Amino acid sequence: MGDESGAQAAGQARLANLVVQDCGSCHGLTLRGGLGPPLRPEDLGDLSVEAIAAIIREGVPDTAMPPWKPLLSPKEIHWISQQLKSGALVSP
Repeated sequence: MGDESGAQAAGQARLANLVVQDCGSCHGLTLRGGLGPPLRPEDLGDLSVEAIAAIIREGVPDTAMPPWKPLLSPKEIHWISQQLKSGALVSP
């Protein structure tokens, strides 16, 4: 069980780094916005975790937001969506 929780923690750290590095390149390193809109909980408003996941998964046509489904599993996309909605990935 220790190996599994360690692998899960490593996977989550990798995903958190992806959000900062890859998402942050458009949404700002502190997710306060840039080329893309801000991704802080107060900016996500009434979007559900599922709606955020759909945006990450499918991208947004005619914008710089690509679909991430070729690179991330549904479980990874859901985890990122939950973290964004809760503010867990946002720097103070």
